[in-house]
Amino acid sequence: MRKENSIFKTGFISEAGSFVQNKEYFAYTELDDIACWVVVQGLDLDKEVQSAELAAKGILEKFIEKPSMSKAKLKQYIKNAHMLLQQQSLRVRLKASIIVVISDYTNMIWAVAGHARLYHFRNGRLFFKSKDQSLSQEFANEVRIPENFDRHDERHNLLFYLGKPSKFQPFVSKKTKLMDGDVLLLCSSGLWEEVSGVEMTDALVEMADPNQYVDLLEEILLSRQKRTVKPYTMAAIFADKIYQEKKRNVWKYVKIAAVSLVLILILGGSAIYMKVKEAQKMAGYVEATLDHEETGDTYFTDENFEGALLEYSEGRNAAKKTKNPVHTKLLGSKLRITQFIIDGDKDVKEGEFEKALTKYEKAEKEAKKLPHFETKVIDEKISSMDDMVQIAETVKKGDLRFEAEDYAGALEIYKKAQKNAINISYSGMEEIKAKIDEATAKMTELEQEQLALNAERLEKKGDQSLAKQDYAGAISSYQEAQAIFQEMNILAKVLNVEKKIMGVEEKLNPPPAPNTNASGYPPNTDIPPAEVAATGK
Repeated sequence: MRKENSIFKTGFISEAGSFVQNKEYFAYTELDDIACWVVVQGLDLDKEVQSAELAAKGILEKFIEKPSMSKAKLKQYIKNAHMLLQQQSLRVRLKASIIVVISDYTNMIWAVAGHARLYHFRNGRLFFKSKDQSLSQEFANEVRIPENFDRHDERHNLLFYLGKPSKFQPFVSKKTKLMDGDVLLLCSSGLWEEVSGVEMTDALVEMADPNQYVDLLEEILLSRQKRTVKPYTMAAIFADKIYQEKKRNVWKYVKIAAVSLVLILILGGSAIYMKVKEAQKMAGYVEATLDHEETGDTYFTDENFEGALLEYSEGRNAAKKTKNPVHTKLLGSKLRITQFIIDGDKDVKEGEFEKALTKYEKAEKEAKKLPHFETKVIDEKISSMDDMVQIAETVKKGDLRFEAEDYAGALEIYKKAQKNAINISYSGMEEIKAKIDEATAKMTELEQEQLALNAERLEKKGDQSLAKQDYAGAISSYQEAQAIFQEMNILAKVLNVEKKIMGVEEKLNPPPAPNTNASGYPPNTDIPPAEVAATGK
């Protein structure tokens, strides 16, 4: 059994902080072949119904009933918890953020709704951090704020969360391969707001026990000595040893030995040396065939189809050299399946969804003929076709707004398409991002033009006031124009308006005329001798 042949250790802390009631909850279960960990952060103020506990138990109940690592099932678990909160929202609306991790002790898949987080550490470094479903995360995605936004004002402005009355769309990840020594940290915002990812990583140094790790994180959090400490929950999973499937490797060496033995047995006479060398060469081809197939399968599961295509091709070429018709045919089938998917993805990017669906269905039909071949990836692509069509239609609506020069409307529609695309790993994400950037640039350009027009209008108004000798009004208009030019960084205009302001100020405050005596000279000035003689003084 997987659990008995792996080592996964869990430690956790969940505290109310400065509050009387802890609105957060952690729960997990480890079955023989699969495990599930859940952290829920309650967001409501109901003192009777514990929304976090209700949601966590709701997920584990459905998980234990039908344990699975499929994206579809994980969505069902979370949506079940979402519906439970909606049904129990009698006095106040129950709300919660959630992070769920499911593992078969070899791989993991996770899901998030709200701003509870997953941190994945590997080889002493932060390997991955989940993204929040918040407005600040949207700003970070658009590079409007830094990626590290743990103290941004909009970090609690959630786009999706359990119990949301309108559209609810949690994010579900792809399957990720785990490695020996990996550490997973599930936590609520009460931890990550106060303890940075760098501090989490540093705390892992020479740490072998998850309970000691969460205790150290708690010490760091409390060392901030905040007047009010928010509730906090953290759960650390140390994957000291993952479950290894070695059946394929055993058969690889059995086949290599068998091929070598058969070839050696038929050797004889003076050609024995050459035959041994040939046997070693053939054994190498057998090993290469199996290695390329295994690597190709890994790439396929990770949805690296280009890499899988290359590995299957190399493996089939090696199989042909061993004159092994079974493996040649098997790898040929895997090649066709992968090529169908690559072509289907290409059709999706070009908006040819009917063609894409046909190719995905061909890939599915071919895959079902093969024993133990992973078809979940293909099934997910087929099931997401309707969503892809809707996203493409949304993008087209945005294009129409863009062509009509309604850039703000286009941007809003493109962002809506982007949100939907994130949830299904849409292949045209880069294209949507480019359209968002273009619409944003157009809006910025129009804003700059409008600012320039306003500044020029104010400068002209200042000229008119100056002509009417309304010096105070002229200076006011010039200063407003100058401020806009300065904001736009148009230095020449700033200096030009500054000269006009100085000219008006001179008219407003002319320098005083110098006093003179009867002789026309300023007072206290010596009168030249010639003039003294003339005046007789």
